[in-house]
Amino acid sequence: MGAIAALITILSGAIALADQPLFVAYPPDGHETTSSNIFLIGTAPANGDVTVNGQPIRRSPAGHFAPSFPLSLGDNLFTLRHQDQELILRVNRQSAVAPTPTGTAFAEGSLTPAVDIARLPGEPICFEAIAPGNATVSLSIGTQTIPLSPQSSHADLPLNSAVLTNQNEPVALNTAQRYQGCTIFNQVGDLGQPQFQLTLGGQTIRQAAPGRVTILAPTNPTIVAVVVPSGTARTGPSTDYSRLTPLPTGTRATVTGYEGEWWRLDYGAWIRNTDVQVLPHATLTQTLIRSITSRQVEGATEIVFPLQVPVPVTVQQGDRTFTLTLHNITAQTDTIFLNDDPLIERLDWQQPAPGKAQYTFNLKSNQQWGYSLRYEGTSLILSLRHPPVLSGRSLTGATILLDPGHGGPEDLGSRGPTGYPEKDVALAVSLLLRDELVQRGATVSMTRTTDIDLPLQDRVNQINQVKPAIALSLHYNALPDSGDAENTDGVGTFWYNTQAHSLAVFLHNYLVEQGDRPSYGVFWNNLALTRPTIAPCVLLELGFMINPNEFEWIVNPTAQRRLADTLADGIEQWLKG
Repeated sequence: MGAIAALITILSGAIALADQPLFVAYPPDGHETTSSNIFLIGTAPANGDVTVNGQPIRRSPAGHFAPSFPLSLGDNLFTLRHQDQELILRVNRQSAVAPTPTGTAFAEGSLTPAVDIARLPGEPICFEAIAPGNATVSLSIGTQTIPLSPQSSHADLPLNSAVLTNQNEPVALNTAQRYQGCTIFNQVGDLGQPQFQLTLGGQTIRQAAPGRVTILAPTNPTIVAVVVPSGTARTGPSTDYSRLTPLPTGTRATVTGYEGEWWRLDYGAWIRNTDVQVLPHATLTQTLIRSITSRQVEGATEIVFPLQVPVPVTVQQGDRTFTLTLHNITAQTDTIFLNDDPLIERLDWQQPAPGKAQYTFNLKSNQQWGYSLRYEGTSLILSLRHPPVLSGRSLTGATILLDPGHGGPEDLGSRGPTGYPEKDVALAVSLLLRDELVQRGATVSMTRTTDIDLPLQDRVNQINQVKPAIALSLHYNALPDSGDAENTDGVGTFWYNTQAHSLAVFLHNYLVEQGDRPSYGVFWNNLALTRPTIAPCVLLELGFMINPNEFEWIVNPTAQRRLADTLADGIEQWLKG
């Protein structure tokens, strides 16, 4: 009854807003975007027409609207009218293409390196500038002068979010003004800032790049250790690059380069320098590995890898395999202790390349229930979780974590046409779902039960502490400016770790088929609430707040209860299956 009371309280605000005057929830006046179009999300009393710049727009039976309009570069003016009410919105479209300089000049911010960088001797380093066409561009650094050549064609990639609007094709750009050149350096030390030179029409200018170039000494390497609970390793030197397996606290590695605050480690990953500390006088991180043992602990099988020094690791999950790769290691493994195990059929190992040892766990089931990695001293502990043991026909024995998305006065999430925020409806549905699961015997942990501000890391920490059988984060969807809000609806499901894929697909299909909902699709996505490895974690976008018709379903109390029932049924069937 607590969830129902909370639902009625939360929804009363949305229902009261249904008859409000002409209102636009998005975009705000003065909105800036690089998108070529924009949607206007709002509502007005259902009687009469709403016009935008004099043209009537479509609305839902309740009076909500979400039309899209093309944008010209610069300011765009939208005048909305309903009977005697008028709203004026200004949207500024900015160019997504770096400006081409005029005259004899480099484009602002185009000289590289933009931050201090370091590389090893003999490693190629490339430099870049944007300048007018037909210019002669070069740079000098150290003892070298390097000509830069114009690049006549270039394919530009859209943002990762473009896949959400099916607009992720590369775009061919004419970038004749982009100049590039590469070289190698063998001398060790600080080479200073590259000095660029541009000659055009008899005029010559010189300008220094913002960053300095340093060539590291291989004989005096910097050794670092991870000092945070989970060191974020990436494929490149910024948060734009993809994540790799997080590094456990204590992991040691050699720094082989840097760009600004990002340091490159010897096995190829990049990590922020705030995640590590330098170990003075430490030697190269190399280790042997010999005997390996296993042990049973409550709810998991643990594999112990005794090492001389904690080294970087990577994980790859397959259908019935779990592969752990240790870097900077040489195997002398002759004996492995592994009894008949609830999870593991067999453990195989190989050394696929110098400095790598690969351990593949062949599993008895194609469903994995989570894992964790930690160092105890210099021994690496891999913990593979066992499946929950359910009691009879109920969900007794299963712990389920529910995370209602967003919350608090600042984090509203997306908003519907009336301004009703995602945070409220996510909480209402989560409370209903909690009650359904508890009635079926499950133990349910909630990241929040009231409208509080809850940082993402706190939610992740709770998943890691609770160690549930599954974790679900409940949300409602929106789109980037380039999307079609009026014609996009349905359930979207997001997963990251392989162990969560089955749960994601099953729940998605169950909601679509048994809940009679449209399908937006299933996505692999690098989200904070899908990344925890301790359990299968899935993020559900249960509908689009910005779709005028689906919004009416979202805020309907009867539909909410049916959704919670259907989702509980799906969870129960998957856990028992």
